[in-house]
Amino acid sequence: MKNKISFLIIIALLSSVVFVSCTKNLDRLPTNGFTAAEVYSTPNGYKLAFAKVYGSFAQTGNNGPGSGDIQGIDPGTSDFFRLYWCAQELSTDEAVISWGDAGIQDFHFMNWSSSNPFTQGLYYRSMYQITLANDFIRQSSDANLAARGITGSDADNIKTYRAEARFLRAYQYWVLMDLFGNPPFVTDKDQIGNIPKQISRKDLFDYVISELKAIEPDLKAPMTNEYGRADQAADWALLSRIYLNAPVYADTTDYNDAIAYSKKVIDAGYTLTSNYNWLFLADNNLNTNEFILTINYDGLKTQGYGGTTFLTHAPVGGSMNPSKFGINGGWSGARTTKNLPDLFPDYTGNVDSRSDFYTSGQNIDINDITSFTDGFAVTKFKNVTRDGANGSSLDFSDIDMPIFRLPEMYLNYAEATLRNIALGGSGDIAQAVKYINNIRERAYGNTSGDITANDLTLNFILDERARELYWEGYRRTDLIRYGEFTSSSYLWPWKGGVKSGTGVQSYRNLYPLPLTDVQANPNLVQNPGY
Repeated sequence: MKNKISFLIIIALLSSVVFVSCTKNLDRLPTNGFTAAEVYSTPNGYKLAFAKVYGSFAQTGNNGPGSGDIQGIDPGTSDFFRLYWCAQELSTDEAVISWGDAGIQDFHFMNWSSSNPFTQGLYYRSMYQITLANDFIRQSSDANLAARGITGSDADNIKTYRAEARFLRAYQYWVLMDLFGNPPFVTDKDQIGNIPKQISRKDLFDYVISELKAIEPDLKAPMTNEYGRADQAADWALLSRIYLNAPVYADTTDYNDAIAYSKKVIDAGYTLTSNYNWLFLADNNLNTNEFILTINYDGLKTQGYGGTTFLTHAPVGGSMNPSKFGINGGWSGARTTKNLPDLFPDYTGNVDSRSDFYTSGQNIDINDITSFTDGFAVTKFKNVTRDGANGSSLDFSDIDMPIFRLPEMYLNYAEATLRNIALGGSGDIAQAVKYINNIRERAYGNTSGDITANDLTLNFILDERARELYWEGYRRTDLIRYGEFTSSSYLWPWKGGVKSGTGVQSYRNLYPLPLTDVQANPNLVQNPGY
């Protein structure tokens, strides 16, 4: 049903080049008996290996649903974005879940330990993807290409792949920096077999920025690469995000760069899709005007129980009709606390079209997290197309997950501008207001939701980020940047395991390194508090 480019088809063929799990050793070569000389002997072999670097974002393993690259966690739940979503959303006011899987309720109650299987799974998934990227970067060096007789346009293509692999590695190191702070660190330059050393959060901040700047000239220009592959705009978008969070990551400020890189993306030719609700449908690959980088899912070619399959099935239950969501049944799991719908003028979406909640038979107050009907259901993700047709499968989603899209850049620009001015720097408030109104005019369908410069406050931007980006994996990072994730200054139902909400100790602004890795690697020092 979707024209997902040949790249996605290549991912579906990955069973021809199988890579096994990498857990404790970040620098192990992923092999299945094939030698590097065999895998990388031809340009097509490079393309297959390169597709695995991308494909590991969308798949749990090479053998379809239930297969897994990562040991020690249910293969069905070890998809990158599902694990990332749990860490970024279930720990906040935007999401609760009814299930009783070991460790899942720890997120919202904020009482996770270093043995939590979900945080361990995310940590190892990120490390595994870094391992794949390291191997590809190592094998695609100029020296290796020359030794294998790969020249001309084939060599040029592989050099572009190498820059993208470096971007994907930088992205995963950003994930580890954001969630875990001080992870083990290995690049393609390290000797295989060495025990990884630990890197400080500040040094990792410097490294990721230096990598993103170094690869920029080798990436394709904005909007010229295949859909679902990184280009210069994705590079700039990640830089904007990192610079905005510099006070958290590196105890420094650089709002000028946060502004500059968001503006580079904004000026690269992207525009808002006319209808907000089209962004999260089965044919959302049509939104190339707004999407900067996506994780591509296909109901026939990338089957698994994570990603947007999780985001379409988990929020459906109670009196909801699964057929309206293009699925064959709901999983009666995920909902939201009242804090999120209370940010909108009403719950129906008639005023602000971003208000995607199912309220019939659902209580806005949560007396029991394990009861699906406590908390409004979120209907943002639907496995149907713009014209109402079902996706290619009722079991697995066709919806792509945007990792970067234009509104984040508008919001980054506005927030960085306000923060920069507060520190005595410069900024264009009028431009910031214009960008915010672009977002709100799409949401409202007219100018009735427009704001003025007097309305543009940091608290307003935090709320607007929730209205625009909820359930897309931003909320924990945003709340930490605002000092409201662990503190008692902002509460939500069942925060800290208390029905009315309570603050928790600030060390929970970081997740712990997995106990298994700390025990296995003498170079690692556990994060404080754990």
